[in-house]
Amino acid sequence: MKGFVFRLAITAVGLLAAAEIVPGITIVGWRSLLVAALALGVVNAIVRPVLLFLTLPITVLTLGLFLLVVNGISLAIVAWLVPGFAVAGLGAATLGALVVGLTSWFASTFVSGSGRIVHFRKVEVRDRRLDG
Repeated sequence: MKGFVFRLAITAVGLLAAAEIVPGITIVGWRSLLVAALALGVVNAIVRPVLLFLTLPITVLTLGLFLLVVNGISLAIVAWLVPGFAVAGLGAATLGALVVGLTSWFASTFVSGSGRIVHFRKVEVRDRRLDG
């Protein structure tokens, strides 16, 4: 449960960052933000695999770059479902999905699968000369 809450918060931070960075994405209120983060998780779990299967030939032809568009379509579906969350078009949705993905990837490096916050230890190198 703790991991789910952390992942939801990470997705919400990613959506908030996308709304601040990408013109054309607006979020009205924190409730819309949390509902959009939850809906994005559901869309990524249920709808996105179907989209990936249907767009497999064009994804192979573009060497995987079409996955950015598929992620944008997923974000646009969430905007269509959630009142208070709007995306101006497919371009804004694709850029927003890229921001959400990068933010989520970066934040997830600090959280384990069980929801435990991972601390990075300072690495100390001894008995090595750097001057050659």
